[in-house]
Amino acid sequence: MIANEHIPVLLEEALQYLDVQREGIYVDCTLGLGGHALEILKRNPKAQLIGFDIDELSLRQARRRLSPYADRLTLYYSDFRYHLDIDFSRIRGILIDLGISSFQLDAPERGFTFNQDGPLDMRMDQRNKTTALKIIEKYSEPKLANIFQEYGELKQTRRLAREIVSRRKTKKIETTGQLRQIVEYIYQWRPQKGKIHPAAKVFQSLRIEVNQELRDLDSFLERTVKKIPDRTRLVVISFHSLEDRIIKHTFLRLASPEQGQGILKILTKKPIGPSEEEVSRNSRSHSAKLRAAEKI
Repeated sequence: MIANEHIPVLLEEALQYLDVQREGIYVDCTLGLGGHALEILKRNPKAQLIGFDIDELSLRQARRRLSPYADRLTLYYSDFRYHLDIDFSRIRGILIDLGISSFQLDAPERGFTFNQDGPLDMRMDQRNKTTALKIIEKYSEPKLANIFQEYGELKQTRRLAREIVSRRKTKKIETTGQLRQIVEYIYQWRPQKGKIHPAAKVFQSLRIEVNQELRDLDSFLERTVKKIPDRTRLVVISFHSLEDRIIKHTFLRLASPEQGQGILKILTKKPIGPSEEEVSRNSRSHSAKLRAAEKI
């Protein structure tokens, strides 16, 4: 997939809650192919943008795509969670889109999807030493079962883990296709309308473990809110219940005077989802949830 085909999820909703017409700096913590960032820079000539991404290939494409605005752009090949040394005084909005991009999903060699055969990789950051292959090869049966249960919210995870451990003793499990076959065998999968393929949740579990996607998300949000100026907007887009739960409870804690905080005003009583029109244009947006808040 090339950058021009990239469809940013909940674009108008994100820009509305960020209030991007204000002069100042906007931070895109998960730049991807730069769809949201492009619109911020295009719509507000007084906006500057700082972008982070741990996927070098995505960052390269985004840099090319955003090149007309290079004088208002600073990009980092870095994990946003560990980069809090920027100047927060002029920041007006922070966007975190926690989804995996179609650019990553549609590349079979990256190993993110069970719909195409490829190596069991799943690394967003190629500097990462842990791959899905290493997890499938090395993790114990209880540890595999725990990952599938905790991150995939699956049933029969012990049976699945036992089958993986049994099969890897006789033959290496090294492709997405091999893993999909095991999942389909355990769950006796037959396509049914409205039913999610169990491999989707298994692959989600492995991806979260490989990239440590949930680690420090709550502490990052809290540390960031304490550093940003008043009236700075924070918009977070998540794609599964585990992420959304962390964001919801962190926002509630920071908005609660009873818990000694009261430094955040929640702008979305319930998470905002995509319209039917957006889902019809981009089916991968169907599980997106947007939450927004403002520093007070």
